Parts: sequence; C-alpha cells; structure tokens
Amino acid sequence: MFLSVFDMFKVGVGPSSSHTMGPMVAAARFLDRLRRSPFAAAGLRASLHGSLAFTGVGHATDRATILGLAGFSPDTYDAEKAEAALAEIAATRFVTPPDLPPLAFDPEHDITFDYGPPLPGHANGMILSATDSQGDIILQETYYSIGGGFVLTAQELAEGDPGDTGAPIPHPFTSAAQMLAMAAKTGKSIAELKRENELARMTNSALDDGLHRIWQVMNDCIERGLINEGILPGGLNVRRRAPGILQSLKAEQGLNLTAPHTINDWMSVYAMAVNEENAAGGQVVTAPTNGAAGVVPAVIRYWLDHVPGARISGVGDFLLTAAAIGGIVKHNASISGAECGCQAEVGSAAAMAAAGLCAVMGGSPEQVENAAEIALEHHLGMTCDPVRGLVQVPCIERNGLGAIKAVSAASLSLRGDGKHLVSLDVAIETMRQTGTDMSEKYKETSLGGLAVNVPNC
Repeated sequence: MFLSVFDMFKVGVGPSSSHTMGPMVAAARFLDRLRRSPFAAAGLRASLHGSLAFTGVGHATDRATILGLAGFSPDTYDAEKAEAALAEIAATRFVTPPDLPPLAFDPEHDITFDYGPPLPGHANGMILSATDSQGDIILQETYYSIGGGFVLTAQELAEGDPGDTGAPIPHPFTSAAQMLAMAAKTGKSIAELKRENELARMTNSALDDGLHRIWQVMNDCIERGLINEGILPGGLNVRRRAPGILQSLKAEQGLNLTAPHTINDWMSVYAMAVNEENAAGGQVVTAPTNGAAGVVPAVIRYWLDHVPGARISGVGDFLLTAAAIGGIVKHNASISGAECGCQAEVGSAAAMAAAGLCAVMGGSPEQVENAAEIALEHHLGMTCDPVRGLVQVPCIERNGLGAIKAVSAASLSLRGDGKHLVSLDVAIETMRQTGTDMSEKYKETSLGGLAVNVPNC
C-alpha cells in the first residue's frame, strides 16, 4: 500500500503519536460513525488496554481520548482551547462534539484503564462505546493505534491490507531492493521516484506547499524548544536542558576553545529541543513517531546550519527520501515502540534521517540505502522503557544520540561506493524478528528496564 510523505510526516500533538495522537484520531472516527448511526446516543465510554493502559497516563492517553470525543483533532490542536474544554467537561460531565447533541461523559468513571492482557490485535488497543439514556450500549468499536498516528478498527486489522485503491503510481516499491532496481532502471534518485509517486495523486504546488509546511512546523518546534525553560510535566521533575546547552554552545563560538566533537552537541540540542516540546504536549511532526520526532528535524537543521553548501531548497528532497525509507520500514516491520521497542521508533527515524542527509549531500541511491542500513543496524535490540510512562527518560536524550548516529551513518556511506554486506531489507527484517522476540516488558509498558530501575519520584 502506498504511503505518502504526508502519512509519514504528520503534524500533531505530543507526547506520543501512538498513545496521544492515535486515541484522538480513534475518538474522531468513532464520532463520525456515531453521526451516521440511526440510534440516539446519550453518553460515551472508553476503555484503554495493553500499552495504552500501562503507560496511558504518562502519555496523556486519557486526555487525548477525552479531547477526541469532544471533537479535537491532532492536526488542528489548540492547547489553550483544549485546557478550557477539559475543565468544562470535568465540571459538567458532558462532551459537546460538533453535529451531535451533548453526550454524558464523566472523566472519573467513563474512561477506564484495563491492566489485564492486551486486546488480541495489537498492544495498543481501545474500545469506545455509545450508550442510550438507560446506560445500555448501542454502538461499540475496537480501535488499534498501530504507531505513527495510524489507527485501524479491529475489522480493518483482521482484514489486512486491502490493497492500494488510489490512482496508480509510476514507481511502486515495498522493499529497498525494488527501490534500488527502479532507481537503476530509470536513472532517477530516490527523491525523484518518491516525488513522481506523490504527483500521481496531488499537484506539484500541493506537494511543495505541504513539504514546506512540514519543515516549518519542525523548525518552529526546534525554535520553541531552544527558548522554553522550566520543568516538564508528569512528576519526574525533568528540567528542560536545550536552552542552557544552546547558551553554552553560543558562548564558546569564536573563542577557539571548542573541541571538534562539540558538533555532536549541536545535533543533540536540536533534537532535545523538539522532544522537550513533545514531552510538554506541544505541536510536533511525527517523524515517523512523536517519540522519535527530534531525529529528522535535528539532522536537517544540522545540515542547514553547519554543512557548507547546504540550501533550504534541498529540504524537500531530504523529506521525500526519508519518507521513502520510512514507508519501507513500516510496510515490512513496524514503527511502533509497543510492537518492536525503540528500535522501531528512534532506529527507524535514524535510518530515515541518514538516508535524507546522504541524498542531499550527493549520495547515490546505493549510498542512501547503505546509510539507512547502517543507522538502523546499530539501533537493533533497543528497548522502549520510559520511566513512569513519560516520553522523557530516556527518550529525549535518545533522540540526540539517534541524530548523531544518523549523521555518522550518512558520512560513512558517503566514504564508500554503496556496496556492503548487510542490506537495508535484511536489517528491517531483523528488526521485525527482534521485536517479535522481545519481552513485552521492554515494549512501551514501563514494566522493565530503566522504568523499574530508576526511582519514579
């Protein structure tokens, strides 16, 4: 199935694409179904299962579900209006979604966390129900948040990929091997292949405008994160560090005191700025998820600010190349921490960023594929073990290290000719197998790793 660049890069709200954006999207889908229903609903209920239950509070899953049932969506999220809506719902015990009557919903009783076995389809499951005036269920649907803000109903998940029903694309590929074969046959770059696929379903201006907006939101997020100070919400008392690191880096400029490895701190500060904003519930872009949202923008910003010859006009090609790699990973493995651990999130993001950087620095398609493989290979086995379920520790620093690995991978690939032993397809399949074998306690449940070895208060 064709995944657009705007499927991989979606404007949304923190702290989690699977635990915040996904439930909000699921709630919006349920409201749409309710609007088409012949039954008169009087109230709503929600139950969260699996990883959505275990780390739901830390990921604001309950808040996102409530706001989704009130009519909010990730792409148009307004934090001020959201806070006002939550206060009103708590006071009145009603939600008032557009084009529906007021519906009874008591946040204290109508949203539940089920800590039993997960629902059968996916680690991130939730059940939404509508009730009549007597409290009897008249409509119910099970949704799965499968990572990156993607949501499927239980039926859609069971039926599998229905196939691509959109307009035919000129260069269909679902593996890196197919992608490289098409590049070799046509003489086109990966970005050119991806662009022509996108243009089969949208105009050139719509594509360029969309890519510009994605980078604008990414860069705005970096800028906010570089100036916003204070303590992140959630109770861990994690202090925002990006502004202080930036001030230190600026103070050293021009003094001939900077060690060469300090460039790593610039990559890290850009990534940490994004993920501190994400942890605070700010506006971010899934890249391919919220938990890994800092890697791609950090590498783009590093390229623009620190690499001679970089040009803003190349950002579109960076994003298109990165999206091509992300689509292959998602199709053949996963971008969900609840499915495959953090290797699927920061690992995938590093592969995407490495490919994008290699491409805009003149790498061949073979070198681009090699860059993505190097980055992903050296994230294999990485667990997802957020302390107290918050996307803070180890997630914020992990994005900085993911950006550093991505740049190193791109640089190594550019030193070679694209020939290498382990293919990207093999690395992706290995990631899938590793995720399948990985204990559930290391897959976004906060039941293992740092989550149980670091004091939660």
